[in-house]
Amino acid sequence: MTVTIVGAQLGDEGKGGIVDVYGAAADVVARYQGGDNAGHTVVHEGEEYKLSLVPSGAVRGKVGVLGNGCVVNPATLFGEIDDLREKGLDPDVRVAERAHAILPFHRVLDNVEEDVKSDDDLSAGTTGRGIGPTYEDKVGRRGVRIGDLLDPDVLRRKLEYVVPQKRALIEDVYGVTLSEVDLSFDGFDAEAAFDVDAIYEQYHEYGRRLAEEEMTVNAGAFLADCIDGGETVMFEGAQGTSIDIDHGIYPYVTSSNPTAGGACTGTGLGPTVVGDGEVIGIVKAYLSRVGTGPLPTEMTDDEETLADETRERGGEFGTVTGRPRRIGWLDVPMVRHAARASGFTGIAVNHVDVLAGLDEVKACHAYDLDGETLETMPTTTERWGDCEPQYRTFEGWPDVDWTAVAEEGYDAIPGNARDYLEYVSEEVGAPLYAVGVGPEREETVVLESPL
Repeated sequence: MTVTIVGAQLGDEGKGGIVDVYGAAADVVARYQGGDNAGHTVVHEGEEYKLSLVPSGAVRGKVGVLGNGCVVNPATLFGEIDDLREKGLDPDVRVAERAHAILPFHRVLDNVEEDVKSDDDLSAGTTGRGIGPTYEDKVGRRGVRIGDLLDPDVLRRKLEYVVPQKRALIEDVYGVTLSEVDLSFDGFDAEAAFDVDAIYEQYHEYGRRLAEEEMTVNAGAFLADCIDGGETVMFEGAQGTSIDIDHGIYPYVTSSNPTAGGACTGTGLGPTVVGDGEVIGIVKAYLSRVGTGPLPTEMTDDEETLADETRERGGEFGTVTGRPRRIGWLDVPMVRHAARASGFTGIAVNHVDVLAGLDEVKACHAYDLDGETLETMPTTTERWGDCEPQYRTFEGWPDVDWTAVAEEGYDAIPGNARDYLEYVSEEVGAPLYAVGVGPEREETVVLESPL
């Protein structure tokens, strides 16, 4: 059996927490796209674990798989594994040999290109982790894959091909002098990031450790064997539907497919396997966004104080970057779009507690675009930016003992909050599976278990 966890908005919906809640019944948790730009926070027994690459199920002792749709920074991977081991955990993480490796020059290029794009207001607000440039090289057929790190001759040959191209790009096209770039990460400065010998030495060592710890797999075959053996596999998406490279607010998007279809291409399993299981959309009770671009329901002007209070209460600061997130009211057309794109069989709504204490809570039910009412997102980001929200207003709910609510169950959730949740479920066309009322694992009200 399979369960796919998909972000229904712009990322930061609390996917990691839901994976953790349902993960007890799963045997394997597989990431199918993204890289260490995906911050997942899991709280277990009072300990907070911030993971950007290792699948969230590792906290529960599940086998974690980074599928071929991921891009992997080995320094981040081993850093997170070592940190978890220091905290007494023993993560079992496998990496697809077909996944692409993030190389040092990708990070330099990511930062330089964002600076250039910002002059034309095209900056996507990336994390600077090299995700986009790595996917560019994947599509351009000049990438270095995890399997290449296991073969020294192949690794050196590929580096000798691609590194001079990247140096020429940054020096001749962008006009950047590497010695003047003030960047340092993973033991590389900007100069070393474009040095074949320096990269080879470090990444050959990563390959040695991957082989020594028997971490690399053919992801599709590995996961198929798990399913054939009766094990349950949970697919964990990173980011959210509206920053999907195909279905999001282009160009303010990530470089992969967080939608459920990405679980197929990003793991090597067929659509009948993924489609035969559950697909759960994760919804935040309001909207948050790191990065630039339109945000029709953003709390601005006379709502700025409310945005600041919501940001503080919800801890709305990027897990990876620490940047404050922009805050908006729930955008229901956005969630309808996500439900269609991934085929949600159920939804989980998080952060209901953050909105407690307000006199009223708003949700954008539809858009007004040039006098026409739209119930889903228009295809272009520019037209989405022209949309005027048509709000529905709900009576607020009190701030209660949410831990007690989680213990007592759904009926203990304040009535006005239940009205809001049931409205969202009805509009999305998917039943409510879970409600998050706090950061702890025990602070999620589970109505349905997909496993």
